[in-house]
Amino acid sequence: MSTAGEAACSYAALILYDDGIPITAEKIATIVKAANVSVESYWPSLFAKLFEKCNIEDLITNVGAGGAGAPVAAAAPVAGGGGGGAAAPPPAEEKKKEEPEEESDDDMGFSLFD
Repeated sequence: MSTAGEAACSYAALILYDDGIPITAEKIATIVKAANVSVESYWPSLFAKLFEKCNIEDLITNVGAGGAGAPVAAAAPVAGGGGGGAAAPPPAEEKKKEEPEEESDDDMGFSLFD
């Protein structure tokens, strides 16, 4: 779980990056101090070291990419054992089950407000 200090340092680094200013611990600390946020003394230097090694633009554009994801299913074996068979057909889509509509009371001859 992130703390307010981590978030403040993250935002400060994004501000510096957006303005084209090199990201340093001193500049992160200055922005955080100007925002009147108190952070542990190691956070600005930790974030500065992180962004020396990582490209912020890559982090921003790949925020939802996650890891390797789920493994891909193996290709189906080709019938006949030959290597020149046709490509396997795409998997069939699941048919959506239609839920029966609820009948209203008027359709059954009942009514509470008649």
